Amino acid sequence: MRKVYQTAAEALAGQLRNGMVIMSGGFGLCGIPEALIEAVEQSGARDLTVISNNAGVDGIGLGRLLETRQIKKMISSYVGENKLFAEQYLAGELELEFNPQGTLAERIRAGGAGIPAFFTKTGAGTLIAEGKEVRRFDGDDYIMETGLVADVALVHAYKGDHEGNLVYRKTARNFNPDMATAARLTVAEVEHLVAPGEIDPDHVHTPGIFVSRIVHVPDPVKHIEKRTVRERKTEGA
Repeated sequence: MRKVYQTAAEALAGQLRNGMVIMSGGFGLCGIPEALIEAVEQSGARDLTVISNNAGVDGIGLGRLLETRQIKKMISSYVGENKLFAEQYLAGELELEFNPQGTLAERIRAGGAGIPAFFTKTGAGTLIAEGKEVRRFDGDDYIMETGLVADVALVHAYKGDHEGNLVYRKTARNFNPDMATAARLTVAEVEHLVAPGEIDPDHVHTPGIFVSRIVHVPDPVKHIEKRTVRERKTEGA
């Protein structure tokens, strides 16, 4: 089966529709599938439910889909860097399902593992628990959280081969591996595309069985949300 496509738009052709659920990897702007997100923007698909740790920042990543108002609902754990996100939510224009970050990660992992629900102590006795089943284990309350699955998962990998085996690099590993397992169709953009056999099997993070389509995106822009540097010392200081 051919998995490699020439462009992000080709990789998503025929797979996007209004009202679908999309997972988008990344943490902040680290490891986001930026080329694939732009292809979703160009598709014009609307009323999307997007599962992602956050919504990028204004004008970058998922922030672009907020600008075009293609996202109807976000299932995420952090929204602090995106002013447009806050504005749309406070205006009632955007639905939000907030999750503790570890709970979000486990919900995605559970979805990929075929686990429909699990119990966690995180959030018990808080607003997070409202409307959810609560059970008591060993004297403590636990709330039930459901696993998450999507129609399409968009992930970013440092390296991939033609069979879809993926390797993530450092912090960009974040939510990408779990999301790659938790969707009907997983599409990966990779910085380095290599031939089958060039990746040591012990180094594979996501086996190719989970990946349906690949697009080679060499030398992507690596955005920095907040650049922090030391002040330059002047002579004599």
